Amino acid sequence: MLKKNLVRTSLFSPVLLLLFPIVTAMRGEPKSSFDDKPIYINWQKAESLVSDSSSFAAESIYVNAPKISLNKNASKFVKSFLVREDEDLLETKARSASYFKMIDGVFTRYGLPVELRYLAVVESDLKTNAVSKVGAKGLWQFMPQTARDLGLKVSSKYDERKLAYKSTVAAAKYLKDLYVQFGDWLLVIAAYNCGPVPVCKAIKRSGSKNFWVIQYYLPEESRFHVRRFIGTHYFFEGQGSLVTLTKAEATKYLNELETFKASIQPIDTKKDSAVVITMKTFKTM
Repeated sequence: MLKKNLVRTSLFSPVLLLLFPIVTAMRGEPKSSFDDKPIYINWQKAESLVSDSSSFAAESIYVNAPKISLNKNASKFVKSFLVREDEDLLETKARSASYFKMIDGVFTRYGLPVELRYLAVVESDLKTNAVSKVGAKGLWQFMPQTARDLGLKVSSKYDERKLAYKSTVAAAKYLKDLYVQFGDWLLVIAAYNCGPVPVCKAIKRSGSKNFWVIQYYLPEESRFHVRRFIGTHYFFEGQGSLVTLTKAEATKYLNELETFKASIQPIDTKKDSAVVITMKTFKTM
């Protein structure tokens, strides 16, 4: 996999993103049924969840909402990551709009979190002609056999790994398969780098499914691959999301969010009507 140290920018954005989740469970369905089984709820800015976001009362709703915190195990790495070699990520960001639009469309169709698009930044700097020293190619850096297993054509004359759209569809299938297996996005990112077998062995050896516990039983490259993904997410978003959390952290956050939602009371607007809080499922920003 291509490895670059990415970037310097502000660590935390003043804008809070509020998630309103409805989770659909996956139970190991065959691949043919995946398209109809969303496994993650996308989020949007909290302001858009309130019909009158200009009011002070509405603003106080998302300001006081639970925040997604950066894990202390990743904090030092991310902070240093965000003050190094920013030119590389800034350059990637400048040409990211068309790629992200395409990736978001594919991931939404497959029920995946659009924030996983930052994995393509870590893998290839969004370069379709990227080639690693071990032979991985394209936007998503697939090895030849993995690409073929995912339905891509790879030969000496024709290589679909270098096609942005087709390789993104393959990446969506693979990420979805990995999530069905592990149910934890950080483990998915690790397995995307080194394969599911080393992750399974790390879980068995450590006796844990928490990435921050099993990380030292993983290949060093995979350990830092996950951290770079988190750092890249923070570069683009200014904060984390459910894909930067372990399963336990995500569950805790969602429970806190449910408690917060239950505490929200209707707010009167100037027209004496209630401000409606809505949950917009599976809708990207």
